[in-house]
Amino acid sequence: MGEVKLFFGPNHPGMHGNFSVHMYVEGDIVVKARPLPGFLHRGFEKLMERRLWYQNLALIPRICVPEPDINEACYAMAIEKIAKVEVPERAQWIRMIVLELARIANHLWSFGGIGGPLGMYTSMFWSVADRDKVLDIFEELTGARIYHMYIIPGGVRKDLPPKLEEKILKLMDYLEQRLPEYETFILKNRILHTRLKGIAKIDTETCLRLGVTGIGLRATGVPYDIRKVDPYLFYDKVEFEIPTATEGDALARISLKPKEIRQSIRIIRQALEKMPSGPVNTKIGDGNGLRIRVPKGMAYARVESTRGEYGYLVVSNGGETPYRVAVRGASYPQGLYGVEHLLPGTRIDDVPIWLDTMGVCAPEIDR
Repeated sequence: MGEVKLFFGPNHPGMHGNFSVHMYVEGDIVVKARPLPGFLHRGFEKLMERRLWYQNLALIPRICVPEPDINEACYAMAIEKIAKVEVPERAQWIRMIVLELARIANHLWSFGGIGGPLGMYTSMFWSVADRDKVLDIFEELTGARIYHMYIIPGGVRKDLPPKLEEKILKLMDYLEQRLPEYETFILKNRILHTRLKGIAKIDTETCLRLGVTGIGLRATGVPYDIRKVDPYLFYDKVEFEIPTATEGDALARISLKPKEIRQSIRIIRQALEKMPSGPVNTKIGDGNGLRIRVPKGMAYARVESTRGEYGYLVVSNGGETPYRVAVRGASYPQGLYGVEHLLPGTRIDDVPIWLDTMGVCAPEIDR
């Protein structure tokens, strides 16, 4: 039987983002796969060198649209390390709340993403609707639903609006009550078990060799989470657990998501309780307005995204723009090496399962 070349994505209901996989197949078995991520957002690192430090805040959230705030956090934290700036305590707690809300929103989005290729459209309707409730909070806090540009060098853009804390707690109560329905209807569904169990499997050794972190690694039994192994913000001042599994397959990865949402809810409640009053930002660098100058230096800052370790290496030569920025996209290993080396041998209909449960975010690859 001869090989046939198929184009999976970017315009396909099972594809996540502006991403495409060129597959060479024999029958319904993938023989060779090549990722093509550059369909929309690309070239961020070079673009950042040509924009003022603050102007980049409008650019970087697009490196991962479903979870944009991690870019703002890494970028701001790296600049603060270079400038040796102490961020106000209240701002640090607010950043934690924002990052955990973004984490919840992206996990819900993933539940919707798995519904398309499996034909479980109720899960997609449920998760997108519940994610919108999280976006309502972001809209009230930042004025935007997707790209927030809220975490800035030196703190956050503004304080929490009145009564937003109560709304956040109410949302946490709602999501906590909602999760058992997701587990009963989705995770215990026969369709999901039949389609995901033993599919898109990866072991610990392969994860470490490729550089896969996050749920991909934790689903193989390794409790690795940047929030624990290298705490930033105030993650060392709150209590939470790192859920793990041992099977390493798609079912194990999707099953960890509601457990992680529960831990995010737990973190947000503690942050709201411990957060003091006070200022939420401080001046950084020399200059005024958009035209600040960051001292010469280099720093790497990393956070735990839903897909694993996400980091920014920022280099400053003392000017009004970054000299160099390199982004460590969390889904780069599974989106590039994983597609090329682990998809061959699988079936065509297993391709979107890999992309969703491993959390491949296309712009992180073609930066």
